[in-house]
Amino acid sequence: MHKPEGHNAVSPYLMVTDAKQALAFAKAVFGADPSFIARREDGGIMHAEFRIDDSIVMLGQAPGGPESHVHVYVADPDALIAKAVAAGGTLIQAPEEKGDGDRRGGVKDPTGTTWWLGRIVDPAGRTKANAL
Repeated sequence: MHKPEGHNAVSPYLMVTDAKQALAFAKAVFGADPSFIARREDGGIMHAEFRIDDSIVMLGQAPGGPESHVHVYVADPDALIAKAVAAGGTLIQAPEEKGDGDRRGGVKDPTGTTWWLGRIVDPAGRTKANAL
């Protein structure tokens, strides 16, 4: 087997400034618990993994890490964005229908990752958006 049990072939990997805070935000918003944590000698988090629905998200801690964006399809983006703001996130964009078949909005978490939360509302809109 070429990948760990339960992993997809591709997983987002977030570099964050505070892994513990990023994991707390993921738990508060998505109910995500870490499935794997590798620690540094000083006890800090070197690498962690957690699940959102059917996907594994990986993260590492690096001071001043690069800006990361993640899109997650959810059942109710409006409710989850409100939950993310209550968990310390900053509203980037209120949920709205985008004309591409999706309704989505964005929240930046306390470590700087922007989470785009959306749901498909018009499957035909996705076909129209792909037309050349």
